[in-house]
Amino acid sequence: MIVLKDIKKSYGLPKVTVDVLRGIDMEVAERDFVAVTGPSGSGKSTLLHIIGCLDRPTSGQYLLLGVDVSRKTDNELAEIRNRKIGFVFQSFNLLPKLIAWKNVELPLLYGGVEPNTRKKKALEMLEKLGLSHRTEHYPSELSGGEQQRVAIARALINDPAIILADEPTGNLDSRAGKEIIEIFKRLNEEGATIVVVTHEKDIAEEAGKIITIRDGVCQSGCY
Repeated sequence: MIVLKDIKKSYGLPKVTVDVLRGIDMEVAERDFVAVTGPSGSGKSTLLHIIGCLDRPTSGQYLLLGVDVSRKTDNELAEIRNRKIGFVFQSFNLLPKLIAWKNVELPLLYGGVEPNTRKKKALEMLEKLGLSHRTEHYPSELSGGEQQRVAIARALINDPAIILADEPTGNLDSRAGKEIIEIFKRLNEEGATIVVVTHEKDIAEEAGKIITIRDGVCQSGCY
């Protein structure tokens, strides 16, 4: 499903170039549940952003579902992000002025789906994640764990080929974090392909495969 070939990423700063990824070769198969680990500054989030088409590699080739996305235009990448990839972030990234189901429907809104269908699918997704009683609440009225479940519902609403999560338990207490990982495990058992970036060892050990990144290079688990 995901094939990275000699992916490098550098950022040019005044008088210096910072090499964040130094040649990543990596594969993720369909229905994998992968945890990407490594110390701070190792390039984990940069790697996830490239996989999610939020950033482009400086060099190398990225194949997503057999398509070389490293050569796509910005508009084509936006279409891929909306239709093929679901994102879950540490900070939830919910819009504070929208109630839960309206946050969940956003990818469908951007995709031009008609209003009644959007609401129906959003409510169904929130029910699937145990939030049918919180659909009319604003993010500020939800706990951290509930906000992250709303974010997961939003990530799933377009039936994406892959779910990407960047430190999804980082802002949660241990109990809420465990609940979120159990949701990911259940989704994986139902057929979802999931890549989670985490620095928490116990979270990584819940995944079926662990990839370790250090100093912008893959140390283990990339194949």
